[in-house]
Amino acid sequence: MDNESILEDNKPQIKGIEHWSTKLANEVISKKSPPFVITGGMTTSGPAHLGTVCEFLYPSVIKKSIEALGHDIKFYFVGDILDAFDSIPEELNAYSETLKAELGKPLARTLDPKGCHNSFGEHYLMQAVDIMHLLNIDINVIRATQLYTDGSFDVYTKKYLQNEDIVRDIVARTSGRESKDFASWSPIMPICQNCGRIATTRVIQHNDTEYEYACDKDVGYVKGCGHSGKNDIRDHEYKLQWRLHWSAWQAWFRTSIEGSGVDHMTKGGSKDTSFAVLKDFFNIEPPVYYKYGFVLFHGKKYSKSKGIGVSAADIVKLIPPELLIYMLTLPNIEANKDIDPDGEKLIRVYEDIERISKLNVPENRADAKKLNVYKLLIKKLPWKAPFLDILMNFQVYKDFEKVGDIVNDKLGAEYLSKYIEEWLRMGYAPERYNFSVSYDSKITVNKEAVRSFIDELGSDMSPEDIHALVYKIAKDKGVDAKELFKSLYNGIINKDTGPRFGKLAYAIGISNIKNILTKAIE
Repeated sequence: MDNESILEDNKPQIKGIEHWSTKLANEVISKKSPPFVITGGMTTSGPAHLGTVCEFLYPSVIKKSIEALGHDIKFYFVGDILDAFDSIPEELNAYSETLKAELGKPLARTLDPKGCHNSFGEHYLMQAVDIMHLLNIDINVIRATQLYTDGSFDVYTKKYLQNEDIVRDIVARTSGRESKDFASWSPIMPICQNCGRIATTRVIQHNDTEYEYACDKDVGYVKGCGHSGKNDIRDHEYKLQWRLHWSAWQAWFRTSIEGSGVDHMTKGGSKDTSFAVLKDFFNIEPPVYYKYGFVLFHGKKYSKSKGIGVSAADIVKLIPPELLIYMLTLPNIEANKDIDPDGEKLIRVYEDIERISKLNVPENRADAKKLNVYKLLIKKLPWKAPFLDILMNFQVYKDFEKVGDIVNDKLGAEYLSKYIEEWLRMGYAPERYNFSVSYDSKITVNKEAVRSFIDELGSDMSPEDIHALVYKIAKDKGVDAKELFKSLYNGIINKDTGPRFGKLAYAIGISNIKNILTKAIE
């Protein structure tokens, strides 16, 4: 297969148009030896947003690109549910009194206030898994609790404890801090045997396998219970500090490639520590690293505290998975992506992907890149009729079954129905497509021109013919075409503007249009 393209057929193609995932796939193949492994992970401390969706979407795209180049690769995704529960998500404010007592505990041991899963961490992990399935991502989820309980990290933890001074110096150096700042630092975070918290404990002393700890830290959102205890790493009642935890899973899985957001990949971030620990401490060649940009919502960085953005669970009700994947994976991976469901912006994405889906031979580099992405990740749209035709006819008839018959795409209309209804419900549709046919509107200006339009409107006219007729009548009657369109829209949908007029009139039906307009000028 031509490595410069992931197009899966033999049709002419523009050379040198590589998707970012193909470039990364080639880098892995050239620098690493089989078996190839890609890893990723996420902390499920609340609802997944589009930034966290990228944590499993991008590795899955790279996996597909490596497979498209003829190589096998395994994908392991770590559900990091041993992290501390440090804040109550806004959507669970009703359970705040119950959840306050859980603060500081590992997410895997924090209760699920809704009672549908065995822990808070599992609740949001399974929500993310549902989104993975919706996006058709084939993924092997490994829970952090399983990695510790199975003893997978025991050998790394023991080595960290045996060489604590060396590890401390690596963490300090790679994070841009001094070793003296880590005077009370330990590679491990014990889980208190009394209160169950992990955020408030500290190691007092240890040998290779045993450690003593105190639960006496004040971390702002919760205080330790004051308990002191002793434990053994083989009891797996601890978690490694994040920078060492990340290095351990990359060592365990023998990761070939892994990426993360900008925060972990900047100078002094977790990537620098992971690289140094693997190369200098474990004597393991680090993986290929890649970073990805922020996902924006309406042009602003997602922020739970500032109320910017919506959860991924809400977004996938609003935007079809094919469209969402296209929007998130088409730009360069390091570029910020703005997911904006507002009005015309989302319509343009629909129109673009529909155009690319029908494209056989790209005529320019931009379309070649889009076609590569489409063929690799989407392959086929579940709808055939244009989105705008389905949307417009629904506004006319308010019945998707009838719309399916009209546009000759029953399955497509049914598939898009839930997304269109949610889009309309949330108020994102542009004003010109947010309408109902009116049967009691009145036209007060341009009545003579409207009457001539009614007289000349023929039952065999196409949408293009109808649209052209408006311009003809405006010219014949000496009125401004914009003003005549305005009068017609007012008479039909009681608005100054709407969808392309010819298509709208054709969808409503010539006979109906004549009746509606005749009544409107009486």
